[in-house]
Amino acid sequence: MKAYFLDEIASENMNKITEFLKGNASGSTMEQVFWVKLPEDLLSPLQFQHTACQPHAFAVELGSDWVKLEFLVRSLETMKCDCSAYCTDPQRDYIINFADRMLDQLEVTT
Repeated sequence: MKAYFLDEIASENMNKITEFLKGNASGSTMEQVFWVKLPEDLLSPLQFQHTACQPHAFAVELGSDWVKLEFLVRSLETMKCDCSAYCTDPQRDYIINFADRMLDQLEVTT
């Protein structure tokens, strides 16, 4: 799995990150996994055409002292479709910038 991985994060900062994601992402059936929806203007042509598969999102997984932001963009409506794929360059930049903005806003240093 291709991902952006942040580690060696102090527990008090992990608590801040968890609370941030609870307010700025969608929860999943797994307590430590969140979904962040991509803006429509960043969707690939195929993802944009597949309106029944929208929204498209990337996963953020939390560990005891780490955060993983996956580069796989998935449909939140269907399990298998060709529109689920590894991110485009602009989508990758959005994912990395999401992580950087989150850390800056929370004043978290890793």
